[in-house]
Amino acid sequence: MNDTWMFIDSGHNSPAFNMAMDEVLLNWHSDGKIPPVLRFYGWEPAGISVGFFQKVNGSIDTVSAERLGIPLVRRQTGGKAVLHDQELTYSVLVSEAHPAMPKTVKDAYLVLSQGLLEGYKKLGIRTEFAIPESTSASGSAVCFEEPSWYELTVDGKKAAGSAQTRKKGVILQHGSIPLALNEDKLFDLFIYPNEHVKEKVRAAFRNRAVAINDLLPQPVSFNEVKAAFQAGFEQGLSITLQPFDPPAEMLAEAHELEQKYSSDEWNYLREKEGERSV
Repeated sequence: MNDTWMFIDSGHNSPAFNMAMDEVLLNWHSDGKIPPVLRFYGWEPAGISVGFFQKVNGSIDTVSAERLGIPLVRRQTGGKAVLHDQELTYSVLVSEAHPAMPKTVKDAYLVLSQGLLEGYKKLGIRTEFAIPESTSASGSAVCFEEPSWYELTVDGKKAAGSAQTRKKGVILQHGSIPLALNEDKLFDLFIYPNEHVKEKVRAAFRNRAVAINDLLPQPVSFNEVKAAFQAGFEQGLSITLQPFDPPAEMLAEAHELEQKYSSDEWNYLREKEGERSV
């Protein structure tokens, strides 16, 4: 018999609320108040999330971000910066002690990414798991520059990006499933040594990343993608998803945590740590 998980469809929310809600769900699952969770959400307005260990200064063009009305938010998870715009975002919260969850981050990626693989298949898109040739980083601050272990690719191009952390005995994995990629907006948000380097990276990017509506003869809607991946996660993880409406108490905690994710103290955490160490 399939394991039953909660399914939350959060709709489109602010970047700060999206990150706050993931943290609240992690806390509630850690406390045993709720079973494992799959959550879907979008971003309104679009946002740029930076990895937990990533520095903002020197990487992100915060002036351009402010001009474009794109708030910055720091994730609980690692990895590089992501522009969240025309995409479906998923988050999974499940106990490290869950019998289906491997002990290592890399192996857990493989298990959870089965849901993504099946979701793409429901849309008629054949994807493969990325197996990086090396662990060396490109030096770019952009997440979609290169796939990590077991992220989904189409003909070698990254189709979905994911990040994972483990806290309070809980695995939190969330990731981006782009419906479309806005190159102009994306490359206005990152700092490059000069225009020549920027254009060179931009040209290479076209061979490294791809979105759902680049792969289909007819574009699909956010709701169609959501339905495909809901079914994909059920099949890929052998689970049954039970729709769940967050209670007022949970939403109140998330709205309170929004203040943290909207604050410079959190979002510029790595810069402030550097200042303290001087």
